[in-house]
Amino acid sequence: MKNPEQARLFALQQLNILDTSPSESFDRITRMASQLFGLPISAVSLTDADRQWFKSRVGVDHCEIPREKAPCADVSTSSQVVIINDMLASSCYRESHLANSGIRFYAGAPLTTREGYTLGAMCVLGTEPREVTEQEKVTLVDLAAMVMSQIELQHAFGRVDSLTGLANRGQFDEGLQDLTLDAPGEQRVALFTEVVEASELSILHRTMGPAFLDELARVSAQCLQEAIGSESKLYHLGSGQFVHLVSADSDERLIEHALRLREDLMALESAREVPVLVRPVVGIATFRLGEMTVSDILRSAHAASLDARHMGEGAGLFSTELDDSFQRRIMLLSDVSRALESDDEFYLVFQPRVSVKTGVCQGAEALLRWRHPVLGEVSPAEFIPLIENTPMARSLTAWVVHRAIRQAALWHRQGRKLRISINVSATNLEEADFAQRVLAELREANLPTDAIELEVTESALIGKGQAAVSQLDILTEAGILIAIDDFGTGYSSLSYLHELPANIVKIDRGFITHLGEDARTRTLVASMIGMAHDLGYSVVAEGVESEAALAYLGQLGCNEVQGYLFAKPLLPDTFETWLGSKGAARVG
Repeated sequence: MKNPEQARLFALQQLNILDTSPSESFDRITRMASQLFGLPISAVSLTDADRQWFKSRVGVDHCEIPREKAPCADVSTSSQVVIINDMLASSCYRESHLANSGIRFYAGAPLTTREGYTLGAMCVLGTEPREVTEQEKVTLVDLAAMVMSQIELQHAFGRVDSLTGLANRGQFDEGLQDLTLDAPGEQRVALFTEVVEASELSILHRTMGPAFLDELARVSAQCLQEAIGSESKLYHLGSGQFVHLVSADSDERLIEHALRLREDLMALESAREVPVLVRPVVGIATFRLGEMTVSDILRSAHAASLDARHMGEGAGLFSTELDDSFQRRIMLLSDVSRALESDDEFYLVFQPRVSVKTGVCQGAEALLRWRHPVLGEVSPAEFIPLIENTPMARSLTAWVVHRAIRQAALWHRQGRKLRISINVSATNLEEADFAQRVLAELREANLPTDAIELEVTESALIGKGQAAVSQLDILTEAGILIAIDDFGTGYSSLSYLHELPANIVKIDRGFITHLGEDARTRTLVASMIGMAHDLGYSVVAEGVESEAALAYLGQLGCNEVQGYLFAKPLLPDTFETWLGSKGAARVG
């Protein structure tokens, strides 16, 4: 049978409370005790093997005293309230550490766990002899119960991950706050370990089952805890992600430490402790206590791990430059809603589409631009990929469709028979009412359906299912032309082409830009145009910048072209001027 004192010490160690930073949740209780008793000193004292360690203290500078002849040790041994009215009058305590430091009065109530182990005492002390009333004794016992409730709350209710037994995110938050109180401004380093890439978790969950992921988390937790030892506390954030703090060091030493952790985790696979290949990464972020929020610390360390994985490295340091790029993306995403409501941020430009046979402008592609109030002109290549797979894609496309149709209707009333091409994402085609909303816009503008064309990329359509095809069917049946944009860059151009309800293919500019220089590209473009024509599609070539490319496309029978050879994307007024000077006559 285990020695009672050993069992008590084990229970104390399991709570992971010794040698932790000061905590405001405990300090409130010690301040209350000092005020209620009218005494200058109060403490939450935990009895370790050879010391009394103060989790919280008021009126005393040191955080521990020897256990020998400490009244709190007697509280732990007896599990009873201990009151010493005058230490100098006590044969046991008159030569104690407390008496020698000027303490005359002591009262302590036991801190007892649900299992009956007494961890220490909630105590109040004074420099003058004093009596204690029965009501004060009851109050002290109540305060001790409050301390125990706080200890249990932190450990058992929301502070410990039940799967791994490690402290969780909530405890990490509180631990950092407490550490900041104890050492504000000091430098620390967060190491964020991701055992399995996030994108692989769902695959593992489906193929191996949730029990496997649980076991992977437990084995990884044990491996990491053994690797970092007792020098720092390990926290489990969930989904195979862990974090721990270390003291500041050189970048080289931090990388070495991180790579050792990674090697230990990778050894799990070779030791057959996990049945899959583990590819962990470790992100490193240095910070000063009190100068960053907990969320920003975790975000920075996680970002470093993601950057390391992206670059094929096992560990990586947080990069301000990469983070600036990330923060820029976040700013753009957060500003979309405001920009949609503004009259001077989003705007459309129009790039002419010219008939190869006649040289006459037959239409234009409406292209979105963003004049950001802080960042200035933002390239659509930057902001559109950010938005197109978010819920904001619906609102943004609605904005573009509305204004493009409104502009097309204006030109239509002026007698300009142009077909305006509008880009939509596959996300839009998954909206059950997308086609009906487009048709409603056309009716409201009194614009015929053949006055617009909708462009969607082939790669974006792949895997979207029947819902997207149904929307395209509704649109084509109404007389709206559908163009497959960036043709040739998708996964299955040949196999998918005949399945999509489209009328036009637009060959990606990447094939056209160097058309006059590269024989292999010429052969490929010729094959694409021939195949599209054989299947009944009209062909548009994007990115035409040279007379040589235009001439070759003419020989191949390409129907329309657009590119800088004719005009850059133009504002409506400038487009009208261009149209008046060149578009109505043969171009080129």
